[in-house]
Amino acid sequence: MTIALIALFGGLGAAARFVVDGLVRTRWSSGFPVGTVAINITGSLLMGFLTGAAIAGTIGGVGLEATTVGFCAGYTTFSTAMVETVRLVQGGDYRTALVNVVGTGIAVVAAVAAGLALATALL
Repeated sequence: MTIALIALFGGLGAAARFVVDGLVRTRWSSGFPVGTVAINITGSLLMGFLTGAAIAGTIGGVGLEATTVGFCAGYTTFSTAMVETVRLVQGGDYRTALVNVVGTGIAVVAAVAAGLALATALL
C-alpha cells in the first residue's frame, strides 16, 4: 500500500511540475530556467514544511512518505536543473549557468529552512 501511495503521489508531483513549468514559461520566456528554479524552490519550501509538521507530530508514517518521497520528489527536479545548466554552458552563457547553480542551491536550502520555520510557527 505504501509503495502504491508513493507512486500515486509521485505521479501527481510530476504532473504538477509539468503544469507549473508550463505556466511559468508562458509568463517569463528567457534564457534563464525560471520554471525549474520556481519548482525547486516551492518544492523545497513544501518539504521543509512537511518535515516541520513531522517534527511537531502532525504528520507521519505513510502520509509523510507519500507527500515527501512521492509528491515532493516527483515535483522537484535536480536532473532538469543540471541539464539546463549544462545547456547554458554549452551556449556560452557561463554567468547565467553559475547564477543558476549557486543561486538555486542557496535558494532551495533557504526555502527548506523557511518551510521548517513556518511549520514551527503554525503547528
